[in-house]
Amino acid sequence: RQQRMERPRPVFLVKALDQRPPELPPLNLKHLQLLTDDTGILQHAVFTVPNYSEGYTTDDNARALVVAVLLEQVGGETQELAGRLAARYLAFLWHAFSSQTGRFRNFLSYQRQWLEEVGSEDCHGRALAACGILVAMSEQIELRHLASRLFDQALPATEKFTSPRAWAYTLIGIEGYLKRFSGDRTAQTFREMLAGRLLELYRHTAQPDWPWFEDRLTYCNALLPHGLIVAGQGMGKQEYWQTGLQALDWLMQIQRTEENHFVPIGSNGFYMRGGQRARFDQQPVEAQSTVSACLAAHRLTGQNRWRQEADMAFEWFLGRNDLKLALYNPQTGGCYDGLHPDRVNQNQGAESTLAFLQSLLEIRLVDNASLL
Repeated sequence: RQQRMERPRPVFLVKALDQRPPELPPLNLKHLQLLTDDTGILQHAVFTVPNYSEGYTTDDNARALVVAVLLEQVGGETQELAGRLAARYLAFLWHAFSSQTGRFRNFLSYQRQWLEEVGSEDCHGRALAACGILVAMSEQIELRHLASRLFDQALPATEKFTSPRAWAYTLIGIEGYLKRFSGDRTAQTFREMLAGRLLELYRHTAQPDWPWFEDRLTYCNALLPHGLIVAGQGMGKQEYWQTGLQALDWLMQIQRTEENHFVPIGSNGFYMRGGQRARFDQQPVEAQSTVSACLAAHRLTGQNRWRQEADMAFEWFLGRNDLKLALYNPQTGGCYDGLHPDRVNQNQGAESTLAFLQSLLEIRLVDNASLL
């Protein structure tokens, strides 16, 4: 009997930043545009082909809106495309919001039928973060008007939220919103409330050997200190941002190998305090949330150490990881959906592709600002 041939591993030309001249990968938006249609961005792909049967999510369209806003900041030939994409993704969020419930729906079928009446708290928080970032950064006045209206209508629901990640997403959105509307008392009140909840969660749970908000590390972990860092900075409260920096510092220590590369908490079991840490599957959103949090720490402190931590997390996409395999595909402009123990996940869905693009754009904007 003929032996079955093993599928060859993909070969990539992208090298880690420390193995080539200090330049970032070129911006390739082909896969982003392939996944985007007249409704919004599709959730999943089979290899590189959009998977219509999985439809759309508010989660991914919120992520895509952030990427579009960052594209606008990059400028140049992406300016017109950024405007079109931002309008498309913001329209999706507007459609996803229900004035009856005050909440965002999340899952939309390819036939444009909502599959639930109320989405998750995290989904709601992501949408608020995207709207706040648009309000802060975009020069498109009409989009800002709509995003601020949507933000105003969606913010009250967060008072009853119990998800710490939803709190953190909302805090990031509030910080953006207050950059335009610094005197908004409602937004200020919600910032105080949600940041206080995060800080209290940390005080209740943290121990010297586990300086963290929960008794487990799960997904988008860096988001929690990120929320405290930006809220503390905005409120001028040192205890808040110092707590965020302390937690992020510990997280970076345990997400670094002896070879000094980034290794996020695996999604196949996560990491309970006192338990066994899951090494795989490693997800692109972990690298992205870490890049964003470290850059927030860099902006607050001015310490180059945090920029280096962001670079280390970003290089995970480029092959500086446990398998030495790149997750970013420079030919398609897409990102593979995860790192398994022996291979990459060959599908290039929205969440992973947007995670790479947001990380790349955020680092580009930091570099551009440093040249001014």
